Amino acid sequence: MGVPVYDFSKLDGEERAVTMAQIHNGCEEWGFFQLVNHGISEELLERVKKISSDCYKLEREENFKKSKPVTRLNEIVESKSEEKLDDVDWEDVFLLTDDNEWPSNLPGFKETMTEYRAELRKLAEKLTEIMDENLGLPKGYIKAAFNSGESSEEVDETAFFGTKVSHYPPCPHPELVTGLRAHTDAGGVILLFQDDIVGGLQMLKDGEWIEVQPVPNAIVINTGDQIEVLSNGKYKSAWHRVLPNLEGIRRSIASFYNPSYKASIAPAPQLVEKVKEEEVEKSPKESVKYPRFLFGDYMSVYTEQKFLPKEPRFLAVKAV
Repeated sequence: MGVPVYDFSKLDGEERAVTMAQIHNGCEEWGFFQLVNHGISEELLERVKKISSDCYKLEREENFKKSKPVTRLNEIVESKSEEKLDDVDWEDVFLLTDDNEWPSNLPGFKETMTEYRAELRKLAEKLTEIMDENLGLPKGYIKAAFNSGESSEEVDETAFFGTKVSHYPPCPHPELVTGLRAHTDAGGVILLFQDDIVGGLQMLKDGEWIEVQPVPNAIVINTGDQIEVLSNGKYKSAWHRVLPNLEGIRRSIASFYNPSYKASIAPAPQLVEKVKEEEVEKSPKESVKYPRFLFGDYMSVYTEQKFLPKEPRFLAVKAV
């Protein structure tokens, strides 16, 4: 069993209604799904694979061998301790944004990743429009919320778009460490280009960890905490984790389409009213399920509580 896989190209044909319903189900029931035929060229994706793998092998692998997770794991094994590493991740990672200094000096790295990020951002914005339609919101609602605007006409391009380039090297003792500890994502729409062969990513559904199976050149989509809030809980952010492998280097390139830090996030009024209409005496519901807050305030809480239960984060964040 794995997560659902949808053919994104069918949005433009006779099967549009079916595909819209599939994506709605993916957001509502799973919080994770994969897109194939998503419009990003295979030629570009192959270049991304090569340049990111070259970056790790040529510029980062030796440093990882001297990193904190490796050092601490070796100490535990040598001491024959029963301790497990539960406060670090078996991961090499760096972040690419429009504003930071990119770490790789490989020829073609910046050009390839800039082109890739532009394509992923367009896909992210297309997905928010699909969510708008499926939730019964005005077109451009989520994009405007992420950009601090009240409507699509007021959009100021301040939404954050970052790309996390990760590699999970082989681990000699995978039973003692986690590749990436279980968490939900803080932001909005996450678009992951994962390894074609080496697995390890799992998501939690109905109390069971399910593999997010490798599908060559697919883009994995998952919804973050801010989509959960904007949808008033209709869509949920899903818990996920990465397990280390004995063999193989797992590539993982995750792009995050998030609100600006100054964006005010709250449940969409249309969805609050919808809950009110659905209330019955036998089953009363709280109409507004989440507070209003600034995304920057939420991130301050999330940084401290990323690997802790999700619900207290919403209670702790500063309301505006």
